[in-house]
Amino acid sequence: MSWRTVIITNRCKLDYRMGYMVVRGDEIKRVFVDEIAVLVIENPAVSFTGCLMEALVEKKVKVIFCDSKRNPFAELAPHHGSHDSSLKIRTQAVWSKGIKDAVWTEIVSEKIRKQAEFLLEINRDREYDLLLSYISQIETGDASNREGHAAKVYFNALFGMDFTRSADIPVNAALNYGYSIILSAMNREIAANGYLTQLGIFHNNMFNHFNLGSDLMEPFRIIVDRYVYRMNLCDFGKEEKHKLWGMLNDTVRIDNTQQVLINAVKIYVRSVFDAINDEDISKICFFSFI
Repeated sequence: MSWRTVIITNRCKLDYRMGYMVVRGDEIKRVFVDEIAVLVIENPAVSFTGCLMEALVEKKVKVIFCDSKRNPFAELAPHHGSHDSSLKIRTQAVWSKGIKDAVWTEIVSEKIRKQAEFLLEINRDREYDLLLSYISQIETGDASNREGHAAKVYFNALFGMDFTRSADIPVNAALNYGYSIILSAMNREIAANGYLTQLGIFHNNMFNHFNLGSDLMEPFRIIVDRYVYRMNLCDFGKEEKHKLWGMLNDTVRIDNTQQVLINAVKIYVRSVFDAINDEDISKICFFSFI
């Protein structure tokens, strides 16, 4: 099972030889492709061969390309995620509103629950109680937008009453960067399971290529929030970005097993599809911190 997050920072050429990705720069290094879960190309001057690209797609490695500011801006996506993707896409297109609303309700409830638990951990008892009350008020499909109300209370408790998610500050840059990492991990698994990232269960923005990934990632945002809160950021640069990539190798508990986060995402995404297709929300496997 793949587990490594590999970040290519310096200008080099990437090639494929006998199961290994060969990094040809000032030094020559090799990484076994079967071990790579995520490959981040931070430097736009990096080049790699078509043979390596074919191997990465075949092994379902998530490949993320960064711009000159080291921010993710594109990713390598396979044309076909699984052998029966045509059947799965037809099934996805006719998922009932009832099961989509039920799954979204579970996702939102779990997201707010994890936010509340974090607030309790940092001794924000009043806000913790408020978020718990929001969970009890959630309607099917979160028609009353308890998620939005909880987010305002939650972020103000973490970063101060003057904090807004639209402000151009290091904290928001870090949050956005971390969320993009989680979204990419979700999209990788959605594609690998043969479904379309464009067709969401709640998000339906016609300009968003990753509506379904945006849905499924919600309970995992807390992982990024915890990292960013503990960074006490005055700036957000290369070192901080690399710390956020490290969260993919954090260990969590899911489905009665301990897994690194990148593998927990696989289990979770597959469980959501099982829940939708079998119309049984009890099949959803959420992670918990150890």
